Amino acid sequence: MGEEVAARRRRQLEPTGQPRRIPQQKRGRERFEKILSAALELIEKNGSDALKMSEIVEKAALSFGALYQYFPDKSSIIRTLAERFNEQGRACVAAELATVADATTLRQALCNIADQYYNFFRQEPVMRDIWFATQADRLLQEVDAEDMEFHAQALLSVLATLEPERSKGELVAIARLTMQLLAAAVRYAISLDDAGGRAAITLYQRMLPADIGRLP
Repeated sequence: MGEEVAARRRRQLEPTGQPRRIPQQKRGRERFEKILSAALELIEKNGSDALKMSEIVEKAALSFGALYQYFPDKSSIIRTLAERFNEQGRACVAAELATVADATTLRQALCNIADQYYNFFRQEPVMRDIWFATQADRLLQEVDAEDMEFHAQALLSVLATLEPERSKGELVAIARLTMQLLAAAVRYAISLDDAGGRAAITLYQRMLPADIGRLP
């Protein structure tokens, strides 16, 4: 217990919400991954709100000093997991947007992204829990904002090609709102049972305009 108290006092003086360092050596990387693996199992069992550093230490069979060497608090662990999941989402969005050649294929790409994100979170409850955590935790909201802006910029590149006559400001607004609405639709859908969730995604897809780039 003394070790835990001392470690907590040290980290109270440091910024929170981000990992302290990313290990480069093999032993350090193994510990780093062991911590994340233990956290994932605990989140799957109890949810991210109930995640405790003491339980991670016990499950990973590490000391508090070893844990705090990499992560000053649980928000930094959840942030690291969220960023990894976001990389998978970004790959999905990039792959779909790469198929766009016109307004019709853009609309289909957005429908596909909504389907894939819904399936992604429905099949992985841990990822769904972490995604919701990035909305509720002030320290983690930056992660969600950065991810949304990444998607908006990816869509902006497509819109700029399809609608070169429109101003950048107009296209930026369309791109950002489009991705925000897509995320909101998925977030709402996964809060329902599967039948209701799939119906919500289908309704969202039907509501998409035929030509997003030409919205007034």
